[in-house]
Amino acid sequence: MKKSNLPNTDSIENLAEFWDTHDLTDFEDELEEVAEPAFVRSIAIKVHFESDEAEVVQQMAQASGVSGEQLIRSWVLEKLARNAVASG
Repeated sequence: MKKSNLPNTDSIENLAEFWDTHDLTDFEDELEEVAEPAFVRSIAIKVHFESDEAEVVQQMAQASGVSGEQLIRSWVLEKLARNAVASG
């Protein structure tokens, strides 16, 4: 069996670089169609805080060793998980 020369990566940048220098027709026998999306895009949601609220979030995040965005995301995911358990 012939070893594939296709990149084994989830990095969009690496894949773009690879396909910028290669032709798809050279790999026709190695390609397969997939029904589900290969890359799932996230959606950003803006949340506005008063400046003193934002400062407290940043302090809490720094104390936890994460960014403010990561801390808020973890809070939201915890709430979503609790709601899923309560409703399921």
